Amino acid sequence: MLLHDVADYAVREQTSRLSPEVIHHAKRAVVDWHAGAFPGSRIAPANLLEQTLAEDLDRGRARLMSGRRATLRAAALINGAASHSVETDDVFRDAGYHPGAPVIAAALAVAQDRGASGEAFLRAVIVGYEVSTRIAEAVMPAHYRYWHVTGTAGTFGAAAAAATLLGCDRNQFAHAVATAGTFAAGLQQAFQSESMSKPLHVAHAADSGTLAALAARRGVIGGLDILEGRFGFGNAMGRDADWSKATRELGRDYHITRITFKAHCCCAHSFAAIDGALHLQRQHRFAAADVRRIAVATYEAGVNLVGNHRATSDLEARFSLPYVVAHALVHGGVRLDAFGAERLRDPAVRDLMQRVAVAADPQLSRNFPRQRAAKVEIETADGRTLSHFQPTRKGDPELPLTDDDLNAKYLELATPVLGDGAARRLLGELWRLEQRNDLDLPYGGADRRPVG
Repeated sequence: MLLHDVADYAVREQTSRLSPEVIHHAKRAVVDWHAGAFPGSRIAPANLLEQTLAEDLDRGRARLMSGRRATLRAAALINGAASHSVETDDVFRDAGYHPGAPVIAAALAVAQDRGASGEAFLRAVIVGYEVSTRIAEAVMPAHYRYWHVTGTAGTFGAAAAAATLLGCDRNQFAHAVATAGTFAAGLQQAFQSESMSKPLHVAHAADSGTLAALAARRGVIGGLDILEGRFGFGNAMGRDADWSKATRELGRDYHITRITFKAHCCCAHSFAAIDGALHLQRQHRFAAADVRRIAVATYEAGVNLVGNHRATSDLEARFSLPYVVAHALVHGGVRLDAFGAERLRDPAVRDLMQRVAVAADPQLSRNFPRQRAAKVEIETADGRTLSHFQPTRKGDPELPLTDDDLNAKYLELATPVLGDGAARRLLGELWRLEQRNDLDLPYGGADRRPVG
């Protein structure tokens, strides 16, 4: 049975000898997760969830990004939301899936609650990534038509990570993932308009996956054919799932070594267009005011989510390719400040975004999700027509962020929350995770900046 094959891998991984490369990439993922979780912890919905779940806070052995103690499931849920709120979390490109947000939120909560070592935590992260990226890849691209992959596949990833830290045996692990399958949810309609539901998908995935593992450890059983069964995940939430991908090279070829880390603070469907537009600006040295027209051709799945000109709020602007491309040309990039009230009202950005046309390219659409490319054409006021094909995104495996790039991203995003000294101390600890005996990390440093 498929889930027993997955469980065989996971149980072996609890004690297997992992290569330094795989461990290093797991630490890269953890550093990147913290980069996005800190600013996300200060805004809705994470700060509202702290109020909602107040009875579960200031007690327990897990910890929120705010530094507060929390019960296991409250920490998984709130940190999961925080890590997906500012749209800087990692991507497994071949499945359109953000594995870090749900997997690391769940693994961290369980590791802290159970007093696990840094090495055990990293093993759980690896298992969560390897299992869930393959399940996600097996149901793509049909699954992506209606479902938020991070909400669905992330539930499997959270369950796999939690079950690993709980020391589940073969049967317990299989039942943990099976139960996670019937919890998996997250509709794309939730982020087709202004909504806080998208990070709540991750919160739910981290929490319900953790619950599935805790329950399985106690003997709760699930439907072991939940993936491939007639009324299972594959058939109910997609079509023509290829379940051979769920176990292909599992434990030999590690997906965690080919994760995309975001170089821009918005939806990754816009990245190739941003990269292409900035390339043309650097190469031809024109100002945003010199642009008469911008035409972007990219893949249909991206156009459906980010091809709109709605950008009246920060939530909408993060999912507006015309807005982020215009912002990049006016301000030189897309950082968190791109979504503040002042930037959203910037007349130069508002004017330019109305001159951005977005269309689906048939060939690029066929190449999705394995390739995330864009064709960018810019017409300038002096009559030039400038064209560039951006075959991949900065941060993708073919054009990866270096460790120094990740450190800079982390410090940019974490320092305003923690303060410089605390942010740097924590960064050092994250790069030494495999040497730590526990995960009681210094989130509440003395120079932490107040929220508000």
